[in-house]
Amino acid sequence: MNCSIAGNEVASSDHSKREGGKMDQIFQPRDQGFEARVRASFANQIICETFGLSMTDVSPGAVVLDMPFQPHLVQQHGFHHAGVTTTGMDSACGYAAMTLMEQEAEVLTVEFKTSLLAPAKGAQFRYEGHVIKPGRTLMFCEGRALADGKLIATMSATMAVVMGRAGVNR
Repeated sequence: MNCSIAGNEVASSDHSKREGGKMDQIFQPRDQGFEARVRASFANQIICETFGLSMTDVSPGAVVLDMPFQPHLVQQHGFHHAGVTTTGMDSACGYAAMTLMEQEAEVLTVEFKTSLLAPAKGAQFRYEGHVIKPGRTLMFCEGRALADGKLIATMSATMAVVMGRAGVNR
């Protein structure tokens, strides 16, 4: 992803490279129908629908979710709750990982670490997920949350590639 960062302001242009060499490769999906499969799975995410998240960009190894401010999702100070921010980044990272999985695979979060850098205050929120290391059983991802273009949180996440497991399917 090409990013120019001035303070906490971030301008994004694509998902193929990231400043500082964190992501400097273009991934090849294992399933050529990855975008339709990822979007169909996202459509089944009731929590994403509840939060008002929309999937605005899907490419191999990267997903962007957008959401307007939701007054019913604030904490006591009027900021979006940290759980909302974390959910947005977790979903973006999970779907970024899913773009690189086999057609039969599903994704489950194994672990994540979130750093909340600033209050989640703004009119428009963006959650970006990027695969930094794909694998056959685990995928390592990074996520970012932005409020009106300002970086407010980051995530480091590990996603499991789940295949042939009862109860985890479409």
